[in-house]
Amino acid sequence: MMKALILAGGRGIRLKPVTDTMAKHLIPVANRPILFYVLDRIKQAGIREIGIVVSPETDDYIKQAVGNGSRWDASITYILQHKPLGIAHAVKSARGFLADSPFLLFLGDNLIQGEIRQFVDEFNTHKPDALILLKEVDNPSAFGVAELDSCGKVRCVVEKPEQPESKMALVGIYIFNSDIHNAIDRIRPSRRGELEITDAIQELLIMNKEIRSYILSGWWLDTGTGDSILVANRNIMLDCIRRDIKGNVDSESKIIGQVEIEPGAEILNSRIEGPVIIAENCHISDSFVGPFVSIGAGTTVDKSCVKDSIIMTGCNISMADELKDSIIGKGSRVLGRGESHHDISLCIGENSVKQL
Repeated sequence: MMKALILAGGRGIRLKPVTDTMAKHLIPVANRPILFYVLDRIKQAGIREIGIVVSPETDDYIKQAVGNGSRWDASITYILQHKPLGIAHAVKSARGFLADSPFLLFLGDNLIQGEIRQFVDEFNTHKPDALILLKEVDNPSAFGVAELDSCGKVRCVVEKPEQPESKMALVGIYIFNSDIHNAIDRIRPSRRGELEITDAIQELLIMNKEIRSYILSGWWLDTGTGDSILVANRNIMLDCIRRDIKGNVDSESKIIGQVEIEPGAEILNSRIEGPVIIAENCHISDSFVGPFVSIGAGTTVDKSCVKDSIIMTGCNISMADELKDSIIGKGSRVLGRGESHHDISLCIGENSVKQL
């Protein structure tokens, strides 16, 4: 029976100060944590036994958010990786959980368009020693890259090559059989002191194992930066948001396009231009919101213009003339004077106060 292993460790340094008080995998896009979309994909693929590798920095946050996995009809096992010593090291840390089962390895800050059921079916049909998901990119030197033969089998894998021979990047989603454990035992740490999964895959090739590839047709995002989080928010909203007005909208307000307004939310004298999602118990008044804005529960937006932004739960946005391309941590306040006439972009952590 196939298992799944999600990697959800790391400090999220590039996403500070938001990640000072939350795991990067729990940053909400379209009002749901990134990690929840990963768990959705795994559930859709029919896998119910899931291990989540956490670090000391993310352990409590992830456990509190995900729990025992019952909302995904899954059994969750948490595995602590004490130091960030690489993806292959994380697999090694999970050896007790994985045993000799084939397993889907999914980086917990990766988002893809569509399901992975066909990817899993491909492995079950052909039963290679490894199956790797690839996506053609314009900047392959920034990724692990796979070179393929004419049949789609992997000839070699190179980590961040200076002169790449291929544009096929490793997406961060793999399926391995138990041979990967032997391969990991045979590799040594890279120059950055980590056990690289690309080295382990290359070692499988040296061991004459069969590695097949599967090409992702939809979009893929590694959500490691603020910019990529905002792109993910846009992409998910384009794919998922449907017009569904459950909150209260007064006659002076105008709702345009794909907008979801949850029960208990109130919209007064405002223009909401989708795609937008407004969670329960929000209060939006005398404001312009959208497009591509997600607003967490219990947030107040008053006399403001908000575009292309993620506003988390319990925030207060007041008299912000043009808030755009921003990530606002939960419980934070953004206070303007209503005088600015230029775009303001912010990335602030939990319970912060920003006076514009």
